[in-house]
Amino acid sequence: MTDVHELSTDVLVIGGGPAATWAALRAARAGAQVVLADKGYCGTSGATASAGTGVWYVPPDPEAREAAIASRAGLGGYLADRRWSERVLDETYDRLNELAEQARFPFPVGPDGKQLRNGLQGPEYMRRMRIRVRRAGVRILDHSPVTELLVDAAGAVAGAAGYRRQAGESYRVRAGAVVLATGGCAFQSKALGCDVNTGDGALFAVEAGAELSGMEFSNAYGIAPEGTSVTKTAFYHFATFYRADGSVLEGAGGRNRSPIAAELLRDKVFCRIDQADEPARAAMRRAQPNFFLTFDRLGIDPFTEKFPITLIAEGTVRGTGGIRLVTDECGTSVPGLYAAGDAATRELICGGFTGGGSHNAAWAISSGTWAGAGAARYALSLGAGAAGRRVTGIGDVGARPEGRRTEHDPRQVVAAVQREVLPYDKNYLRRGNVLTESLTTLDALWSEIRASLGGDGAERVRTRQAAAMAAHARWMYRAALARTETRGMAKRLDFPDQDPDQHHRLITGGLDRIWVRPEQATIPAAVAS
Repeated sequence: MTDVHELSTDVLVIGGGPAATWAALRAARAGAQVVLADKGYCGTSGATASAGTGVWYVPPDPEAREAAIASRAGLGGYLADRRWSERVLDETYDRLNELAEQARFPFPVGPDGKQLRNGLQGPEYMRRMRIRVRRAGVRILDHSPVTELLVDAAGAVAGAAGYRRQAGESYRVRAGAVVLATGGCAFQSKALGCDVNTGDGALFAVEAGAELSGMEFSNAYGIAPEGTSVTKTAFYHFATFYRADGSVLEGAGGRNRSPIAAELLRDKVFCRIDQADEPARAAMRRAQPNFFLTFDRLGIDPFTEKFPITLIAEGTVRGTGGIRLVTDECGTSVPGLYAAGDAATRELICGGFTGGGSHNAAWAISSGTWAGAGAARYALSLGAGAAGRRVTGIGDVGARPEGRRTEHDPRQVVAAVQREVLPYDKNYLRRGNVLTESLTTLDALWSEIRASLGGDGAERVRTRQAAAMAAHARWMYRAALARTETRGMAKRLDFPDQDPDQHHRLITGGLDRIWVRPEQATIPAAVAS
């Protein structure tokens, strides 16, 4: 490797969204030197920065907390962990109060004069988080996508390498510990803010020896006006859906999008948000102004006029699968490696059903805070010699092909993956024989890119993103095949019922040979009661 910019730090945070910034802030407060490397510009890239989001913010009232946890249990197939849910509610409550009182975040005020802290305007939220991180002394590397992790002789994660786009140079950061907060994988489906979410962190983690969990819960699709990218879906609970002939599409709406997906395979589907009264309509515009920008620009009143809609795949951004955590500080099974936000599994609080914006936002705040603390504690325990460890890059497919590198266009690889994961009749309306056919195609693609896909500099960023998306598709379809039931959002048309014998989480790993097994620790039967 030539012309490589070398840096060293205690904690390296990879990502630039809410989980990454909370992790960096917490690690810095713990006394660690921190570098944050973002694929985009920290504070403006990613799903949160592009729009508003609700937050799972519940005051510490026992009845309110109990109701908040119970409301999601059945939806998630009784796979959530009550202890983690309670921890997230506690941490989120404290951190949002901190945001209001220390960072003076402009939360809206209710009729009683009290702030409403159960929602955040993404652009302002992330602007302030960037300021807070910089004031804490964190060094931010913008436009600096990471392409691989570095490990020491014992296999512990010891930094990462990547490419600085604006500087036009490769770089390496030696670190005592690394936090992966790279977001989920939306397969570049054009969901707003999600093109940077290509699943890089999960690929890095598995290459280092970590495991994944909940990858079958990856078939999230967001509703959007046709031809647009805004997939904020909360307000569609107040909508009526129509077929092209004007008849009502029965059973659509709420959390059930299967009728919409099935009808879109035949014809257009139209929508009107006509079940909201005037006060609710005014409140919606205050809460999510970005949601209405599309309609305003198109000259459509979504409350009174029908408009065509589509479903856009959001994968593990809105799904619940991700890197498996084995400690309360969001540590993985690999020493020195931590995960937070959408890169990590959210089964712990959501089970097998999407947390939407609110639970995912709370998880980003809480897991980021815990991962930052854990990474700082681990890194500082290594002492001053940590930066002097001999390190090796472990980037594999898309970085170091086994055979002779060929002129593979990573865009063609991405398009091949998208053909298997974006169509509703393959990923959303799942059947075993269709999943098997897609896996055959994806496995062949993986063998091909393992042999010949690679690149240097800026090209390596693209080839590694393509490899991460191919890996994600294979992980989630293998897990979906292994869950021969319908639980949470992992619906199988050929196994439409929930099977009590499959009341467990599924752990996934491997690259060339993907394996799936039930988690050893059983989920208490009392949860289901």
